[in-house]
Amino acid sequence: WTVVPDFTHHAHSASLSAVAVNNRYVVTGSRDETIQIYDMKKKTEHGALLQHNGTITCLEFYGTAHLLSGAEDGLICIWNTKRWECLKSIKAHKGHVTSLSIHPSGKLALSVGTDKTLRTWNLVEGRSAFIKNLKQNAHIIKWSPDGERYVTVITNKVDVYKLDTASITGTITTEKRISSLRFITDSILAIAGDDEIIRFYSCDSQKCLCEFKAHENRIKDIYSFEREGQHVIVTASSDSYIKMWNLDLNKINDVPSLLCEVNTKARLTCLAVWLDRASEIKENSDKAATSSQANEDEKPSIVRKNKVCRTDKSDKTAKRKRKITPEKQKLEAPLQKKKKKRNSSA
Repeated sequence: WTVVPDFTHHAHSASLSAVAVNNRYVVTGSRDETIQIYDMKKKTEHGALLQHNGTITCLEFYGTAHLLSGAEDGLICIWNTKRWECLKSIKAHKGHVTSLSIHPSGKLALSVGTDKTLRTWNLVEGRSAFIKNLKQNAHIIKWSPDGERYVTVITNKVDVYKLDTASITGTITTEKRISSLRFITDSILAIAGDDEIIRFYSCDSQKCLCEFKAHENRIKDIYSFEREGQHVIVTASSDSYIKMWNLDLNKINDVPSLLCEVNTKARLTCLAVWLDRASEIKENSDKAATSSQANEDEKPSIVRKNKVCRTDKSDKTAKRKRKITPEKQKLEAPLQKKKKKRNSSA
C-alpha cells in the first residue's frame, strides 16, 4: 500500500469544511460559501455551485443522481448531479445546518442545526416530516448502513436512536469532543475526537471494543471502505498525516495494523475516499461474459423485468423523478397518445 498525489488543485479561497464522493465526482465545500465539483474520471475541475450564503457545513451524495448540501444559511439544497441544477432549496433550520444524513432507501434524510432541533425530511416530496427538540445543539448525525438506527453527537456524547421508536436506546460518552464518527458495521462505530485516539464502540452495549493511538495530534476525520473482503479505515489528522489501517472484524478487539501513511504537509480538515469502481465493474463483467452463453435464454425476461421495475409506481426512484420533474410528465402524456394513434392506424 502506497499513497501518492494523483490530482491536486487549489480549490477554494478559504479552508475546506466538507467533502463528499460518488462513483464519478468529488465535491468540496468551503468557508468561501462555494461548492466545487471535480470529475475524477477526467481529473478535471467541473464547475462550482453558488446557491448557499455561508460556510458549507455538510455534503452527501445519494447514488449517482443526487447531492444534498447544508450550510450556515440554514438551507438544505437538493442537487441533480446530471445537470448540476438545484432542484429544491429548503429552509431547514433557523440557525446553521450542522450535519445531515440520507437514509439508505433515499426516501428520508435527517438534519441537525444550531436551533437545537433534529428534523426528518421526506425527500420524495421535499418537505419536513417530523421535528424533535434537543436539549443542546448536535453537530453530527449519521444513519447506520441498514437504516435501522441513527446516532447524534452533542459535544462528547453519542446518542443511539432506534428508527421504529425514534427513542434513545443507549448513550456513548467520551472524554474529549467528538470530531468524526463512522459506522464500520450496522452495530460498530468508529469514533475520533479531539485527541490522538480512535475508539471502536458497540451500539448495542455502548462498550468500547478497542482503542489505539492513531496520530500525534487531534483526528479531524475518519472514513472506511471495504475492498476485496478487506476492511480499511482511513484517518486524517491535524498532524498533516493521512493513515490507512487494516481492520479485522473477526478480531475487533485487536488494534488494526497500519497499511500506509503519507505526510500531506497540510493542516487537514476533512477527508473522503473515492474508489475507482470502473476497474472492478470491468472485472465483474468479464467474469459474467464467460457464463452469459449459458444464461442466454434468461436475458430477455431479466431485461423486461428491470424495465417494469423502473416504471413501477412503487419504485422510489420513479416517485422521486415524477416529483422533481412534473413538466416531463406533461410532455410524455401527448407523446404516448400519439404512439397509440400510430399503432391503431397501423
